[in-house]
Amino acid sequence: MKLSKLSLAIVAVMGAGSFAEAVALDLYVDDKTKQIFAEPGPGRTKLGSFEKVEDNAKQKADLTAIQTDLELKTNELKAIEEHIVAQREDKAKNDEKWFNKINMRGYTQMRYNQPLSGDRVAGEPELKSVGDGSIGNNSNFSLRRVRLVFSGDINDYISLYLQPDFATTNGDLNFAQLRDAYADLAFDKAHEYRIRAGQSKVPFGWENLQSSQNRLTLDRDDALNSAVPSERDLGLFAYWSPSDVQKLWKDLTKKGLKTSGDYGVLGIGVYNGQGINKAEANDGMYLVAHSTYPFELGFLGSAMRGQVLEIGADALSGRFNRSTAAYTSRFGSGTPTARDNSEDRVGVHAVLFPQPFGLQAEWNWGAGSTLDPVTNVIDRKHLEGGYVQAMYKIDEVFGTKGTMFPYVKWQTYDGAWKGVTNAPRVSVDEVEAGVEYQINKALELTVAYSTMNRTQIQTQTTAAGFLQQASGDMIRTQLQFNY
Repeated sequence: MKLSKLSLAIVAVMGAGSFAEAVALDLYVDDKTKQIFAEPGPGRTKLGSFEKVEDNAKQKADLTAIQTDLELKTNELKAIEEHIVAQREDKAKNDEKWFNKINMRGYTQMRYNQPLSGDRVAGEPELKSVGDGSIGNNSNFSLRRVRLVFSGDINDYISLYLQPDFATTNGDLNFAQLRDAYADLAFDKAHEYRIRAGQSKVPFGWENLQSSQNRLTLDRDDALNSAVPSERDLGLFAYWSPSDVQKLWKDLTKKGLKTSGDYGVLGIGVYNGQGINKAEANDGMYLVAHSTYPFELGFLGSAMRGQVLEIGADALSGRFNRSTAAYTSRFGSGTPTARDNSEDRVGVHAVLFPQPFGLQAEWNWGAGSTLDPVTNVIDRKHLEGGYVQAMYKIDEVFGTKGTMFPYVKWQTYDGAWKGVTNAPRVSVDEVEAGVEYQINKALELTVAYSTMNRTQIQTQTTAAGFLQQASGDMIRTQLQFNY
């Protein structure tokens, strides 16, 4: 803007000079003949410089017009400058308001499961899964998740996170339910040390912490997920995340790799322990400890340059007051008596991120309150299980920016599922092979083949169903929209 003002001023001055040179005339007189000449010469004396009166008046008028226009332009530029400054000040004030710092995103998962065997076999229990309620008889399309996430940094030290789900089933379909509602309170601007307060994921297991939007397989494994059904509870959690580890996790995400999110390299917490959106049912609280660390493997040689291996361990302990009710099984019927509601677990995990080949494995051991249908007592019993998963990353599929992740996963679990009435014991053995195709950032398609052997625990009123093993094969599909 200063350059524009200077340019206008120079033009005005040059214009004035040009006018002066154009209308001024020097005259000379011959000393002998007294003739008038317009050019100097021998014997000629300069009379002076002469201007036409009417031309001089026009020049002055033109100069006055230029000066007036210059003043107008200067005032316009000044007004524009003041307007821009005011806009910047208003934007800065608005940016300081917390509601202008909140971002919104989300995703929707639509599924279709087609049984190939084990469905509607007379006299045999129905094949169902605790991870997907749409697996079973008389089921076609379903919405597995419809999530909206509201998140943002209120200031340098406080962050908010709110996530409802609109695909919860409660007899009918698609009810709204609160999933996450918490604040991160940081002690430094780098957020290396922070406390999370509210309803959030309990830091036990690696796959449990991974968002369903990013997880490769359709469902979490039963063994680790049984520790915290729905993965969330209400409590306080403290996390430590060094800046270099935060950067490494972000770099992996930028490469299109699936991390579990930032739950610290170390974390500890206390929480109610009765499950998501459930009131506390005893005076005790669960304790949980979490550890994980990603190692860059470049020190092993050029072949491992860029490879990252993340390993860790977790532990939890507490008392869970499960609900009880009358049931019927092949062992008999009745309402069980609860004796011991304590639970203790330890788990380990290891993840080699697929660049392009990857491996992922978790296992946990422990004991928890479990229904014994023979004695009709809920007592403390051993539990154990985990999974192993292999995957491969293929970029630029079909010559596009799409990415494919072929995978195969085996899982097994033998222990209580405390999220169901009476905490029945389940036995799970399942293999799933599939491929996730990330068509673009907004659209993903997963197709998988699963062969399952599971204990039927959802229907507890028929001896032909409850606590019976059900097996079968099925094709599973999921279309995911990211927004």
